[in-house]
Amino acid sequence: MTDMPVSSFPRTERTTVHRLPKRATYDRAAVEAILDEGLVAHIGFAGTDGTPVVLPTAYARLGDKVIVHGSSVGHFMTTLAEGVPLCLTVTLLDGLVLARSAFHHSMNYRSVTVFGTARVIEGHEAKLEALRGLTERLTPGRWDQLRPVTVKEVAITTVLELPLTEAVAKFRAGPPVDDAEDMGWPVFAGVVPLKLTAGEPVPDPTPAA
Repeated sequence: MTDMPVSSFPRTERTTVHRLPKRATYDRAAVEAILDEGLVAHIGFAGTDGTPVVLPTAYARLGDKVIVHGSSVGHFMTTLAEGVPLCLTVTLLDGLVLARSAFHHSMNYRSVTVFGTARVIEGHEAKLEALRGLTERLTPGRWDQLRPVTVKEVAITTVLELPLTEAVAKFRAGPPVDDAEDMGWPVFAGVVPLKLTAGEPVPDPTPAA
């Protein structure tokens, strides 16, 4: 009998939200939905000299893990591969909230924060499967259309998995919340929706060999 993922993440010292806690949720389905919609994560960690570093990267949630990849000789991946504690965040911006005062301006958003330590995926086949999952997540159906990945390409790529064991989602939705005495102020108040959309594909101008 296999262990089924719990329906919510435990509240830990790192994931407990103290500022506006009503906006937080530890529900696994909510966390996974945000991760599945996002395309770019920011990973924060301490560099080799202790300097805080935050870098953006593509990612994919595959089951109960988040997959990231990069050059096997790059500082980013080599540091993470050493097992340093990290923080991964994903944010979806849904709208600008325009209030009747500058103080109450806000944003509608959905975000996820994951804490943990990444593990190196070892072995050609395991790495290849993770890279396939990442590619299919970003561009569904494309992997089988591409020139097959070479053994060398897999070898020089570090693929990491971050277990989803310590995570929290936070969100804001809805109209502005103004002070009662400001409700009659003659300025637009409401939400300007924002959405990431794909444009018309632009073909590569370089002619085929």
